[in-house]
Amino acid sequence: MDWQIVVTFLVLGGVIGSLTFLRAGADTILLGGLTILVVTGVVPSKDAIAGFANEGLIAVAFLFVVSEGIRQTGGVAFSGQQLLGRPKSLTDAQSRVMLPSAILSAFLNNTPVVAMMMPVISDWAKKMRFSVSHLMLPLSYSAILGGLCTLVGTSTTLVVDGLLQNEPNQAGLSMFEIAWVGFPIMIVGLIYLLVFSRWLLPERKPAITPMDDPREYTVEMVVEPGCPLIGKTIEQAGLRHLPGMYLMEIDRHGDVIAAVSSNERLAANDQLVFVGVVESVIDLQKIPGLNPATDQLFKLSGPRSDRCLIEAVVSDSFRFINMSIRTAKFRSNYNAAVIAVARNGQRINKKIGDIELQRGDTLLIEAHPSFIDQQRNSREFFLVSQVEDSTPPRHERALIARCILLAMIVLVAFFNVKMIVAAMVAAALMTATRCCSATEAKRSIDWGVLITIAAGLGIGSAMDSSGADDAIASFFVSVAGNSSNTPLIMLAILSLTTLIFTNLITAKATATLIFPIAIAAAHSLGVDIMPFVITVVISAAACFATPIGYQTNLMVFGPGGYKYGDYLRIGGPLTLIVWIMTVIIVPLVWPFHP
Repeated sequence: MDWQIVVTFLVLGGVIGSLTFLRAGADTILLGGLTILVVTGVVPSKDAIAGFANEGLIAVAFLFVVSEGIRQTGGVAFSGQQLLGRPKSLTDAQSRVMLPSAILSAFLNNTPVVAMMMPVISDWAKKMRFSVSHLMLPLSYSAILGGLCTLVGTSTTLVVDGLLQNEPNQAGLSMFEIAWVGFPIMIVGLIYLLVFSRWLLPERKPAITPMDDPREYTVEMVVEPGCPLIGKTIEQAGLRHLPGMYLMEIDRHGDVIAAVSSNERLAANDQLVFVGVVESVIDLQKIPGLNPATDQLFKLSGPRSDRCLIEAVVSDSFRFINMSIRTAKFRSNYNAAVIAVARNGQRINKKIGDIELQRGDTLLIEAHPSFIDQQRNSREFFLVSQVEDSTPPRHERALIARCILLAMIVLVAFFNVKMIVAAMVAAALMTATRCCSATEAKRSIDWGVLITIAAGLGIGSAMDSSGADDAIASFFVSVAGNSSNTPLIMLAILSLTTLIFTNLITAKATATLIFPIAIAAAHSLGVDIMPFVITVVISAAACFATPIGYQTNLMVFGPGGYKYGDYLRIGGPLTLIVWIMTVIIVPLVWPFHP
């Protein structure tokens, strides 16, 4: 055996073992393995870094920006809860979660879809009195299943498509090509989850319960004239079952409506008085048509999209102690607006501007993040801290963001525009139309994911140049035997191997490592490569049995309060379903032609 093959096998074994047992990131491990292959001369440096120019990888980077534009405009968050409605049972609730997430994930990368929907689902579950553990894992699984239906559903598919285009006489995958096998798997998978998850998923409490925060703020919000909330009842507007917050009263042109009924209809310029925790104040800001009632907010310098919420505790040295917020000219002195005050759990029955500040008051302030740097060491405040994810959404640009996303999908699906071109244009439009800023766009790109993909492609190149892929393929062929069913047996072995690895070493790493083996196997059998390529696409993206194999599974691990065994118990049978359906359907759609 050639020494290069031996070195490649040793590095590959070390990478797989490290990804399985070590806590280091996949990007670090794969980059380390690639470095060893370059230093030992197994793969030329030019081939090693070629993965960073892969079209699929670049398309993934731009799709992160597209998803950030949708998130920053609130294009999904508020409308999501409205669409989820009021389920009558747990099965009904799960279906309302899984179907939209599967559909969204077919046209958006499934990782940002889960990121956008997690807070929506969490708040909705609290309102509806459902355990989040019954919803979070089905959310992740349905997003993965939906991602199996289109070219843009997962970054794994885009990466394999980029590799496929590098093969001779291969044009790559079309938008809906993998739907022939992905759509049936999605339908069967969703049915399986709806039927069995109620028994296979225990009711668990999440590791973090932010609504336990003892600080309660009194905050006033005003209904904007001309907004969609006007004429809706409190129930229809989604203001009745807010987690960690309740609507205390409505001030309508000086007339106070206490003990507000669910059937009370909203009118323009209504001032709504809420009492609740800070996370719920953030949720209020995400509702289109509601703005903090203080007029000081709109006199601050700079657009609201550049600001965030900040909590600050008033100290003994505060220069305006026992003075009202209005008299102290808080906005003029600090370029910040107080939108709520918490005081020892007491209800402060005054307008924001009339509240006299006392030592120990916790102020919820809207200001530019520079306020934190300016006041962190000030003697006027005991504590100054930014509230996470509190930048007000750009509601006025939500329609623009949705149109850009729809245009991108239409261009790829019906006008044969390459995914990388459509993603680049869509990302550029998101920043040009200020759906997200250039800074937010750069911050949204997960460089760890991109490095993982690129380094995996480099290792795949080493397997090709050293002949390691041919050696592994020859071993698989010998195991499959020599008969008329050899291609089918080979496909089943390849699919099972990919499914095992994807749950242990992440989907993207598996796809980049298994792809050259699949191509070598097809060549050794003298058949078309497409059945094996599609098998790698589906099997690598179908990660259900562990939390570490796929990002969305890891994202819901803590919020859902899950244990490792939960993934194997419900995801193991789902993995078996994917394997069986892949082996049955793929040869029917893509026959083993020479």
